[in-house]
Amino acid sequence: MPVTLQGTLRCANAAQAELVLRHLPEHILLSRAEAGCLQFDVTRSADPLVWIVSERFTTRAAFDAHQARVKCSVWGRATADIARSYSVTDI
Repeated sequence: MPVTLQGTLRCANAAQAELVLRHLPEHILLSRAEAGCLQFDVTRSADPLVWIVSERFTTRAAFDAHQARVKCSVWGRATADIARSYSVTDI
């Protein structure tokens, strides 16, 4: 059963936004290459401090593996203090 994540990444200031800009291309590339990734998009909104996040994975196991990888990644460490507001659903 596919798993979908929708939400936002909300930076507190320009320094956090710069971290996102610096690390996001590699994060997207690595995430899209993961087994079970059907969709992985992170796009900047009209607000320069907010990104819209949309992910879809084939199974809960694939989604969980993605989450585990991200926690240990350069992206995960660099952006750990940036606020996230996500909704995860099994469709």
